[in-house]
Amino acid sequence: MRPDTPAENVDHPAEAARLERTAGLHPADAEALLLRAAAHLELSGDRPAATTLYDRLLSSDADLENPHLVRALKASNLWEYGHEAEARAIIEGIRVAAPRDPAPWVIVAEALEAHDELEAAAETFTEGAQLLIPEGTEPPYATHSLIFGRHRVRRMLGIGHDEWDMLADTLHSSPISLDELHDPKRVWSLGSDNPAELEAEISRLRAELGAYREALSRPFPVAVLHWPADELSELVTAYPSLTAEYPTHADHLATIEASLRELAASGTPNLGIVTGTVPSYEAFAASEGTSPEDVTLLPQYATTLAARGRAVAWPPQRGAECWCGTGRGYEGCHGSTEA
Repeated sequence: MRPDTPAENVDHPAEAARLERTAGLHPADAEALLLRAAAHLELSGDRPAATTLYDRLLSSDADLENPHLVRALKASNLWEYGHEAEARAIIEGIRVAAPRDPAPWVIVAEALEAHDELEAAAETFTEGAQLLIPEGTEPPYATHSLIFGRHRVRRMLGIGHDEWDMLADTLHSSPISLDELHDPKRVWSLGSDNPAELEAEISRLRAELGAYREALSRPFPVAVLHWPADELSELVTAYPSLTAEYPTHADHLATIEASLRELAASGTPNLGIVTGTVPSYEAFAASEGTSPEDVTLLPQYATTLAARGRAVAWPPQRGAECWCGTGRGYEGCHGSTEA
C-alpha cells in the first residue's frame, strides 16, 4: 500500500499529482490510484493534503471497494500530525465494524503500536486474527501480518507464547526466529560500542527488512485473467481476432483452473484471479499505445489489475463460492477433482 522509496529519490508531490490526474482519466481505478497518491503525500510530509484525499474518497458518490481501508489509513495519518482524538474515534469505529479484510486491522493496530498503545494494539491484532482465521484452518497469506504483528506486540509486553504465537513461529520462514526479531532488548544493542553486538544486530535487521520487503511484494499475486460470460462475449464481438484465444466461455474457465493448478503444482506461491471488463481493458490498451487485439497485452493487463489490488486469492477457502461466479461452492464447481 505504501510506496517503499526514500524521499530523496522520488518527487513525491509530483508523483501524487500525476496519480490524481490519472485517477481523473480512469474513474474505475480512482480508489487505488488516490490511495497511492495519498501515500506519496504522507511521504512528502504533507499529511493534511493526504487527509484531503482520504476525505475525497470517503465522500465520493462511488461505492468504495474497501472503505474500511481508507478510514484506517486516514486514522493512521491523522494521528501522525496531532489529531489523536479523531484518529482514536475512527479506529474504534473500524473495530466495531469488524471488516473482513486484514489490511484495516493491521493498519489501525500498528498505529496504536506506534504510539505506545501496546495493550490496545495487541487486542486489535487478536480481534482481527480471531475474526479472519477460523479455528483449525490454514491462515491465508494476507492474514500473516496480523499474526506476526500480534506476536511482536505481545513480545514487547513480555507476555508468554500462546497458540497464536506458536502459529506465527511456524509461518515465519526467516533463519532468524521471531523471538529474536521481536526482542525488546534489541533496541539497546544499537547503542552498544561492542562491534560483535552491532554486527549481530545488523544481521537481524537485514533479515527483518528482507522479510518485510517480501511481504510488500507478495500482495501482488501471480494472477490469471478471468472474463465473465457477458464481458467475454462483448470482447470477442468487438475484437474477433481474440476468438482464437477464447473459443468459448467454458473453455476459458477450464483453462483458468488448469493453469492455476499447474502453477500450484510447480510450487508457485500466492496465486490469484483478476476479473476483466472491456472498458477497463480498452483504457489499458490505450494507455499502452496498442490495440486491444494484441494478445500479448492480456497478461500485462492481468498483472496491472493485480498490482491495483484487484486479485482474489486462489484457491478459494473451503466452503467459499467458486471464483467463476456461478454461486456454487468451489469444491462442487471448478474445485472438483473431476474438473
